[in-house]
Amino acid sequence: MKVILTHEVSGLGTAGDVVDVKDGYARNYLFPRKLATAWTAGGQKQVDSITKARAAREIKSLDDAKSVKAALEGKSVKVAAKAGKGGRLFGAVSGGDIAAAVKAAGGPELDRRKIEVPGHIKTVGEYSALVRLHPEVQAKVAFEVVPA
Repeated sequence: MKVILTHEVSGLGTAGDVVDVKDGYARNYLFPRKLATAWTAGGQKQVDSITKARAAREIKSLDDAKSVKAALEGKSVKVAAKAGKGGRLFGAVSGGDIAAAVKAAGGPELDRRKIEVPGHIKTVGEYSALVRLHPEVQAKVAFEVVPA
C-alpha cells in the first residue's frame, strides 16, 4: 500500500515521503496515529505542501548544521519541571521542553520534532537527547532536569 507520511517515522522516512508499506502496518499503526495518509492522485498536492514547509524549517547547508552542532554540544541546559517528593515529576519532559530550555540558555532555535528524547523522563537528574539537524549531522544535547 502506498502512503504519504505526514510526520517523521524512524526507519521509514520523513514527512512528505511517499513509501510502500504493508496494509496492516498502515491500517493498524500509521493511520490511527495520524503519521500517514493513503496515497491518492490528489494527495500529491499535500506532498508538495509538506515538502515546502519542511524546506522552510530545516537547516539549509551542512556547514550551518555543523556550527549549530558545535553550539549545542557546548551548552549546559537546565530544564525546570514541577517535581514532588523524591524528585518524581508531575508529567514528563518532552522535546518541546528541551527546545525551549536550549533557546532560554542562549542556544539556537530547534524544531521540537527533531529532538529524540530517550524514553519517558519522569525524575530529576542528568540526561541527554539526540537532535537531528541535517540528514548527515546529529548532535547530543546534555541537559539536567531540576525541580521548579
